[in-house]
Amino acid sequence: MKRVLLISNSTLYGSGYLDHAASEIGDFLGNLKTLLFVPYALHDRDAYASRARERFRTMGYDLDSVHTVSDPVKAVNDAEAIFIGGGNTFRLLKALYDTDVLQLIASRVTAGMPYIGSSAGANVAGPTIRTTNDMPIVQPPSFEALGLVPFQLNPHFLDTDPNSTHMGETREERILQFLEENDTPVAGLREGAMLVAENDSYLLKGSSGARIFRKGQEPVEATPGENLDHLLK
Repeated sequence: MKRVLLISNSTLYGSGYLDHAASEIGDFLGNLKTLLFVPYALHDRDAYASRARERFRTMGYDLDSVHTVSDPVKAVNDAEAIFIGGGNTFRLLKALYDTDVLQLIASRVTAGMPYIGSSAGANVAGPTIRTTNDMPIVQPPSFEALGLVPFQLNPHFLDTDPNSTHMGETREERILQFLEENDTPVAGLREGAMLVAENDSYLLKGSSGARIFRKGQEPVEATPGENLDHLLK
């Protein structure tokens, strides 16, 4: 059974790293004790892995980082579960291609390995990264990503501020522009939102809601605890 936990943000205002997601991560991982961490989205991979390792240790899990091993392919093949952290989505996807683990991760998750992705790690769980918020600081071979879910992700989704004097496109306008050219639904996950995907069922969790965008239709509000199958399939 394919099991995926997608977290909008790693740190929620007023709390520490992954504090807001700790209980959901524990429920999701169950009796598993070790994870493989993918720190490719940040430049300082050692510091990033150290931070993640310490946080997961306090939750009772051992965490190894893929960037410290000589054979990333073997590490992914041997992993019990995988966690891909946030940062720059373009840098992350390029590294997944460069280390030849993109398709392998997709295959292993499809076969049942639990997957946790936060921010950029949630972005790459969709079919492509075309709805990321990040600048293309590097150029991956393709925008095609893991395809673990059949919809696009927009983590850190921001609602339009009616009092703002900013004259550029809002986040919603940018997503609607994506849908002018593409048919794939987009889940805009607000800060604090999480999405649990088990096989072909999608449950919104966390402390905030989401905004779901579909081609040719008005955006729909979703609240924590809501099943989103009818919106995202």
